[in-house]
Amino acid sequence: MSKAIYIAAIESDSGKSLVSLGLLRMMLTKSSKVGYFRPIINEVKDSKFDDHTNTAINFFNLDIDYDDCYAYKHNEVVELLSEGKADDVIHKVIKKYKKLEAKYDYVLVEGTDFSGEGGFTELDVNLMIAKNLGIPALIVGSGNGKKKKDFVNTMQLTYKSFIKKEVDVIGIIANKIEVDEVNYIQQELEKSFPENLQINVIPKIDFLAYPTVREVLQALEGKVLFGEQFLDNAIGSYSTGAMQLRNYLTRIRENALVVTPGDRADIILGALQANASTNYPKIAGIVLTGSLLPEESITKLIEGVQSTVPIISVKGGTFGITNKIGAVKSKIYASHNKKILLSLDTFDTYVNAEGLTNTLTSYNSVKLTPSMFQYNLLQKARAYKKHIVLPEGDDERIITAAARLQLLDIVDLTLLGDRNTIQLKCDQIGLQIDLDKINILNPEDSIHNDAFVKTLYEARKHKGMTETIAEDLVNDVSYFGTLMIMNGLADGMVSGAVHTTMHTIKPSLQLIKTKPGVSVVSSVFFMCLSDRVSVMGDCAVNPNPNAEQLAEIAISSAQSAEAFGIDAKIAMLSYSSGSSGKGEEVEKVRKATEIVRRLHPELKIEGPIQYDAAVDMSVAKTKMPDSEVAGQASVLIFPDLNTGNNTYKAIQRETGALAIGPMLQGLNKPVNDLSRGCTVEDIFNTVLLTAIQAHQG
Repeated sequence: MSKAIYIAAIESDSGKSLVSLGLLRMMLTKSSKVGYFRPIINEVKDSKFDDHTNTAINFFNLDIDYDDCYAYKHNEVVELLSEGKADDVIHKVIKKYKKLEAKYDYVLVEGTDFSGEGGFTELDVNLMIAKNLGIPALIVGSGNGKKKKDFVNTMQLTYKSFIKKEVDVIGIIANKIEVDEVNYIQQELEKSFPENLQINVIPKIDFLAYPTVREVLQALEGKVLFGEQFLDNAIGSYSTGAMQLRNYLTRIRENALVVTPGDRADIILGALQANASTNYPKIAGIVLTGSLLPEESITKLIEGVQSTVPIISVKGGTFGITNKIGAVKSKIYASHNKKILLSLDTFDTYVNAEGLTNTLTSYNSVKLTPSMFQYNLLQKARAYKKHIVLPEGDDERIITAAARLQLLDIVDLTLLGDRNTIQLKCDQIGLQIDLDKINILNPEDSIHNDAFVKTLYEARKHKGMTETIAEDLVNDVSYFGTLMIMNGLADGMVSGAVHTTMHTIKPSLQLIKTKPGVSVVSSVFFMCLSDRVSVMGDCAVNPNPNAEQLAEIAISSAQSAEAFGIDAKIAMLSYSSGSSGKGEEVEKVRKATEIVRRLHPELKIEGPIQYDAAVDMSVAKTKMPDSEVAGQASVLIFPDLNTGNNTYKAIQRETGALAIGPMLQGLNKPVNDLSRGCTVEDIFNTVLLTAIQAHQG
């Protein structure tokens, strides 16, 4: 996995480009395989490239395609968020980022520019993206135009926002600080933040804050008359040439932009002469307003003057144009070598690059957001490409999920049922699906029936099974699907949208049976909460497990969690925490916890423990302050089915959490049971789980 960092500005004009350039060069000293990613770029005109991305790629000659460097344009995100499609945004961002993560040793991720357009809070979007990518953030804030205390307070509030959303912050950079305030800001920030947080303060560098004539040209949509090669001249100030020349000359400052009506030949020629004179400051450029152009004789005179001054013409009156110029903010372009080199030098001087490098290379996050979990499910299932049988082939939800799975080419599928009935159902609901690309078998008339009857009879004859009974049972979709797995025609099965749990899993218990050393088949749900994924068991199968069974459920659930990328911290839930409670039920949980510790001392486990102490750190500090599980449990084991089933459903309904499962654990081959109230999304996700289980064996 590559090492990545998310640069998050807290406002517009923060100077994060300087930080990005410095970090990119820092990464390139460690590896030549460095990627650059901007989840959301600004709008670009005339199919041109985003400035930040173009600068990063071209100045450092990065081996990366431009289209891989971003996920969305700003207006696209505004539209999707307004439609309530935040999950779609995140899923695409994750997909694009993961492509870079797989290819590069380091990836720099640069947050939004705070354009001020659209209906979303950009800080929230940056938080959402950084959290779901699971990478640490470097917060950049500008002190430009702020009172010292206000700036420190803003940085504190931003940091708290990141921590509250469980985004790790590895550093704070205070940029554009007045030179005489640098020491004060450094001291105040160090007092306000944890000791292990790197804090760097960069003073205001005037030249970097200066916009160029090119930026003014673009902002005003002007036309270049002379000196196009000098458009990167930096503008230190600007003034309006509306008075007589003798008075205006005294007001010219170094790197000034002269703004004057296009018919003021005296100001134009005087400014050019002043620029050539050693007695006057150099000027950055001349802006001619009102769409007025100099007369031919004046134009000829200008053409004959050797000058480094670009002259541009714009529409609009002098007063309005002057105000627009004042609003232009400095950017760094790939062609502006002087600014880039000064930025890199400034970064080297004021930022502890070595400290950031050490923190970044040693950083390892075990956090897993719901969006990342779902992305990982899909990618793993697609990589394994297993064959899953869906016995309830004529159910509308099953067919719809099958169409989606086929479109994404994630698994191979077999639907059980009559082909004509399935086709008719597809036509009725207007579903576009190519049934020729899906295996369809009818248990009532299949070429496999004779072989399946023999398999079933041989497996169950010691239990009184006759060939006649076997012939009848093979026509049942649950038995037929299970026999497909036994005969190597499928890797796993998902059913239960129409049938009961017992109807779905009874054939599996009889034929597939449990893994060696496993005495009880149990289940887990993957509960995708707003900020984490929790594994909950057993919420679907065992009504009242004893201590030994409960211990086995906990061990199986921890193994399931780890198999799906979740760091297992087991909470054995009860109505009391620690040694405070008495009674038969709490003693069962206490005994189960002791069994797990004895059999698997490497597992992190706590029990008995109450739900609030298991998941809420503030409660955990009060009730069980010395526990390594309390407050951060990821595997929650309920003492009985009544408690587990009601709790997971209450959490699902009240919080809107996505419950993926139940996933059965303990069988030799994966068979998973759906709820009869399941949705297409439930079926889709359960098929992914089953495919991954089939690979894990």
